[in-house]
Amino acid sequence: MVSAAATLPDKTGFTAQFWGVRGSIPTPGSDTVRYGGNTACVEVLAGNTRLIFDGGTGLRVLGKHLLHGQADIEAHLFFTHAHWDRIQGFPFFIPAFVPGNTFNIYGSPAPNGASIKQCLTDQMLRPNFFTPLQKMQANMQFHNIHAGTVVPLEEGLTVETIALNRHTSALGFRVSWQGHSLVYATDTEPHSRELDQNLLYLAQDADLLIYDGTYADTAYHDLNSNASIAWETGINLVKEAAIKELILFHHNPAHDDDFLDRMEMEIRQHFGNVRLAREGMILQLV
Repeated sequence: MVSAAATLPDKTGFTAQFWGVRGSIPTPGSDTVRYGGNTACVEVLAGNTRLIFDGGTGLRVLGKHLLHGQADIEAHLFFTHAHWDRIQGFPFFIPAFVPGNTFNIYGSPAPNGASIKQCLTDQMLRPNFFTPLQKMQANMQFHNIHAGTVVPLEEGLTVETIALNRHTSALGFRVSWQGHSLVYATDTEPHSRELDQNLLYLAQDADLLIYDGTYADTAYHDLNSNASIAWETGINLVKEAAIKELILFHHNPAHDDDFLDRMEMEIRQHFGNVRLAREGMILQLV
């Protein structure tokens, strides 16, 4: 169910809000207004606990929103991997510069062995950026996690992980709380129609799957070519794992609003319970 709520729900609420839905590079402009141009960032609220998945440029917008809310902001920030579109908003996340705020930050080692802390630190060094991570005054705790890690959080809330992509070391996440579950699985390997058995296990009976199903590289240039492989795999996964709803995410920067409208219409002819992610979209699991 889509809600307009933008604050923490009560203890029975479980919501997801999309602050950035684009892949690779931000795409501001008049032709991306409806879907949005910020890169990947999804906020999940489970009772009084805030989780953030990926820190693309949508994280900057989320940070501005949080500054207008309660004092002493706390959140758990999970990075799927350290590609630029997943971390480029972190230097502009203003709440991380505010004393009294607390952030637990989770990520797996990059293919070169660098921890998520190293990746975020390197991004903020000159000549890339003018303010080092050490200037962030919030209390930040960094946690190295791996495929198979289960992170227990407050009030019975858990986050499970699997490996999604051997080339990027990307992780997939399942958030479980009060009998509901949400799976965040992006930067998958879309070049095969075979289902990933690890992802099939992680996503079994989930209420919501946020899936990397609309990104297209140069080989996926139109709806009549192999562009359908990614979303067809997502639909097959939904059917096989008995998932209630599918949201396709991580849109190609080359795809404008009109293209994504056509893609959504095409996909819904094959499977009705699917939508393309849009900035500002809020989903509530009840």
